[in-house]
Amino acid sequence: MTVRFVRPVSYSAYAGRRFGFSALVLFVIAALAHRFGPLTSPDFLALAFLSAAIAAVSVPLSVIGLVRLWQVGAEGGVAAAKGLFYAAVPLAVVAAGAFYYYTLPRLYDISTDIADPPPWVAEPQANQQWLPRTGMITPADRRAQFAAYPGLTGRRYQGALDRVYEGVQKAVLSARISITRKEGIELIAPDIAERPAPQDEQAPVPDVAPVPLSRPEPLLSPLFGNAGDVLLQGETRTLVLGLRFDLVIRLREDAETTSVDIRVASRYGPHDLGIGQAIAEDFLDRLDTELLGIAGN
Repeated sequence: MTVRFVRPVSYSAYAGRRFGFSALVLFVIAALAHRFGPLTSPDFLALAFLSAAIAAVSVPLSVIGLVRLWQVGAEGGVAAAKGLFYAAVPLAVVAAGAFYYYTLPRLYDISTDIADPPPWVAEPQANQQWLPRTGMITPADRRAQFAAYPGLTGRRYQGALDRVYEGVQKAVLSARISITRKEGIELIAPDIAERPAPQDEQAPVPDVAPVPLSRPEPLLSPLFGNAGDVLLQGETRTLVLGLRFDLVIRLREDAETTSVDIRVASRYGPHDLGIGQAIAEDFLDRLDTELLGIAGN
């Protein structure tokens, strides 16, 4: 008489695969809608946390399936392995974010000049939804930034303002930064070839003389920073997830040198997870490459 061995089936393994696949699909759809669609960062984070919670349910079920395979040879080993693989993606992203959230200082606005940060041309506004944050940066925040990123400093170049501005434009383009507002561009002298030709000194005299008007009183202080500052405000997004950041670049001419500082702020949330510092360093490194040979201290 032939004895036929019937393998048991691990239903936990198949349930783990279904939960893991559901978590992965939800995370991918949310990431694509955030990166290329209208989904805002707070909504994306909520969906990412939900997908991670579903993935967390998948892990023990898949582990039970593997244990059953080892102990009694139950079917479902492949399904359990797939469940762990599917769940790993949303769990890894959320775990990485949690690691940076708790190991880095709680900052959303960083600057290469902590004593005199570049001012915004227009204050960025965004609906924070369930990610409220303080609206003012305190000296304690700047001290925490210096302790966490002591190497984040501005640049000084042995060159004129217009020469450094050309390098900034190239660095902005290569860093995928979109400039939305400018202030002080009139301080950059246009090229001689672009200047209008001088008019004839013997211009015709008008029949009616213009009526002189009173000269306006000069402002005691400039609207944006110092009178000699050039401000470029823009925005950028991270390459994969598309997290939004606002930034402002300041060019300041001083004697024979021009200093460049940058300020980066996450558009949403009270913590930038260290991405703001990475954006600033990336831009400054690209600027150093563009202005190689005229960098100062």
